[in-house]
Amino acid sequence: MPDEFVSCEIDQKPHKLLPRGLGIILFVACLVRLTAALAITSYLSQVGRDFLIEGDANGYWELAQKLVAGEDYSLHTPPRYVLRTPGFPAVLAVPIALFGDSWLIARIWLAIWGTAAVWVTFLLGQRLVNTQAGLIAALVAAFSPAFVIFSTLILTETVFAVSVLLSLWFGERVVATLRPSSVCGKGLVLRAFLAGASIGLACLVRPSWIFAAPIFGGLILLISPHRLHAFLAAGLICAGTVLTLLPWGLRNQQVTGHFTLTTFWAGPSLYDGLNPNANGDSDMRFFDADSERAHMSEYEVDQKYKRLAWKFVKEHPQRTLELAFLKQARYWNPVPNAEQFQRWWIKIPFLLWYCLIAVFTCIGVWSQRKRIWTLVICLGPVIYFAAIHSIFVGSIRYRLPAEYPLLILTSAGIAATYQHWFRSKTVTEADHS
Repeated sequence: MPDEFVSCEIDQKPHKLLPRGLGIILFVACLVRLTAALAITSYLSQVGRDFLIEGDANGYWELAQKLVAGEDYSLHTPPRYVLRTPGFPAVLAVPIALFGDSWLIARIWLAIWGTAAVWVTFLLGQRLVNTQAGLIAALVAAFSPAFVIFSTLILTETVFAVSVLLSLWFGERVVATLRPSSVCGKGLVLRAFLAGASIGLACLVRPSWIFAAPIFGGLILLISPHRLHAFLAAGLICAGTVLTLLPWGLRNQQVTGHFTLTTFWAGPSLYDGLNPNANGDSDMRFFDADSERAHMSEYEVDQKYKRLAWKFVKEHPQRTLELAFLKQARYWNPVPNAEQFQRWWIKIPFLLWYCLIAVFTCIGVWSQRKRIWTLVICLGPVIYFAAIHSIFVGSIRYRLPAEYPLLILTSAGIAATYQHWFRSKTVTEADHS
């Protein structure tokens, strides 16, 4: 049985949401992101572009505009109604509704979300380790070059990270409720349902988190000594996820005649990573050149490309394996893969930062090796997305949301290193005296 289930410490030490020092960290995090928002907006204005990374951003912005205008939630001609989940366009719709089509205001709004991600990183670190670890994790997240830049882009990474962190935080609360104690089970129903609902909200931003609900439920069943409570928690997590996504699924049934809790874009995305011309990167030219799709429903297009992708896997198993390694190389790349970031003065800071984080994370894993659930929550997301993107295309964009919980182990490594160094120095000075 994992150490965390040997004794119950539920709610014995109430946690402060804003301890001393966190306010300063959040202020600095917000200031850095606002500065980045201004710099990126100015740069794009000078070069005559709307987005730093084109493609997905255009679609999200168009959908947000349609939400504000009350138009059909669709893209392209013929219209595709279930191409993107509505979570991120709904977030973008807020500044558009209040201030119009201002890129700067939208980026400032996303910078605030980036600051929120720093705060929830602290909350999760505080729950999993202690307040000190939470503060260090928040401080590291505040200055992460990738977090700062991507916090201001019209892309899902940061909003998705906030929702993933919240689902992990609620999930940890469920685990705390299941620890052996006379009060075990108290608050279980609400906590488990909220954990599932937060997973559902994350899926409305990016559907790839949908398998977190059954995986989380299965882990609870595996490690909890309270079988009845564990079954209840697992069921409520899955139910909370499904119920949160159900209105979107029913809407999809209504507009397309086919039910899905996510989108009808999985097929083209899958074929993007598994086709004769695939190289691990995204290249959707095959989709633009497909004349048949103009006469097919989006459900039929989705099914067609799923069949083609799995046919490729069946006929080319060796190439499929090679592609998986290429995708992992892109996923774990210290430097963003996009061409816009291929400058030495961008690559060197990213590389140095990545190396430091990697070293301290390894130390943190070792220092927390007996706390199995802490390792599961902190390492689980980055491994989970790595597995998914060994099939789909690879990019560090898909790793970034999982790096926030990973920084909790980084902070544990920094704290362990400092304590070891300080203790060794103190002992040495005492010996000399």
